[in-house]
Amino acid sequence: MIYTTDKSIVLKDFDNFNAKDILECGQIFRYKLNDDGSYDVFSRDKHANVSDVKDEIVIHTDDVDYFYNFFDLDTDYKAVCDRLSARSEILKQAVDYGKGIRILNQDLEEMLFSFIISANNNIKRIQLIVERLCKALGSKTDFGYAFPTASQMAEASVEMFKELGAGYRAEYLFDTAQRLNDGYDLEQLRTMNTDEARRQLLSFKGVGPKVADCVLLFGLKKQDVFPVDTWIKKVYHNYFEQGHSDRDIAGYFVSQFGEDAGLCQQYLFYFQRKYGQTK
Repeated sequence: MIYTTDKSIVLKDFDNFNAKDILECGQIFRYKLNDDGSYDVFSRDKHANVSDVKDEIVIHTDDVDYFYNFFDLDTDYKAVCDRLSARSEILKQAVDYGKGIRILNQDLEEMLFSFIISANNNIKRIQLIVERLCKALGSKTDFGYAFPTASQMAEASVEMFKELGAGYRAEYLFDTAQRLNDGYDLEQLRTMNTDEARRQLLSFKGVGPKVADCVLLFGLKKQDVFPVDTWIKKVYHNYFEQGHSDRDIAGYFVSQFGEDAGLCQQYLFYFQRKYGQTK
C-alpha cells in the first residue's frame, strides 16, 4: 500500500522496495547513508530522506510528485520479479537477493555527465568527483548543492574539471557541457529507438558502449540494453559463457531477456558485486 502526504510518501507492507538495494546497485551516485540507517538521496536540486520504520518505508521530501516518479512507484516489481525468477536458477538467486531494486527515473543530463565521470572509475571516487562538481558549480539549496546545469557546467574550463579530480575525463565533461549549452537537445533521444539513441550518445566524446548503455538504461529507461562491466563479465563467465567481447555479452543478454534485460542487469550486477557467487 502507498499513500502520500504534503511532505512524504509512505510504503506499508511493500516488499519490492529497499533503499540499500536501489541506491547501491550502481545506477546512482548522489546518496548518503546516515548514522540512523536512513538514506539521503539527491537528484538535480531535489532531496529526499528514505527511512525504514517497522513495517513502513517513509520517503520525506518537499517534492512528493517528483520522488514518486523517481522511485518508479507505479511499476509492479513483484510481477516482474516473479516472471524473471522463472527464467533460470541464477536469475532466481539474483532476484531473491536484490528484490528491493527498482530502476530509478533519473535526470537525463545528470546521468550523462555522471556516467562520463564513471568511465574506468570506482563508485567511491565517482561520488567524490560528483560531490566536488556540485559544490563548485551547482546552485546552493537547503540540502547542499544542486547538480549543475549544462549552462553552469559550460562556464568551467578543462583545467577546473581536472582540479575537481576528473583527470582525462575533464576534456569530455568540457566538450559535453559546451555541446549541450550550444543547443543539443538530449530530450530528443526519448523519441528514438534504442539503436538510434545509442548512436547519438556515442557521438559525445568520452561516451563508449558501456557509458552509452548506462545512460540509455538509467536516464532514458530503455530496458533493452545490458551495460557490461567487470562484475557482469564475472557473472557471464561463471554462469553463461556464450562469447567474449562486451558486445557479445550485451547482445546475448538482450536476446535472452528482451525488454527485461536492463532490470536483469541490475539484479545480476548487484548479486555478483555484493555476494560474489561463483560456480
